[in-house]
Amino acid sequence: MTLTRTEAAQHLKKLHGWTLDGDAIRKQYAFADFVAAVAFVNRLVPEAEAADHHPDILINYRRVTLTYSTHSAGGLTVQDFEGAAMADRMAKP
Repeated sequence: MTLTRTEAAQHLKKLHGWTLDGDAIRKQYAFADFVAAVAFVNRLVPEAEAADHHPDILINYRRVTLTYSTHSAGGLTVQDFEGAAMADRMAKP
């Protein structure tokens, strides 16, 4: 079930640095270098796979941008916010 804008805004308050972008949430992480950025993605992948919920990932040298949206539901779900919280945990080496 997709969340209303109000529900999404409430969930967003529990996260740091994430923004609402239409029917998605997005955050950009900055790392020391490309190797650290890729290491973050490598930590993230098994957790996302285990949850069967995968963000869109953009790597630009030392920056990694994650975007979560539940495409099968047509918008944001609780699972997106759970994925965002998990990504924040994985960002810490």
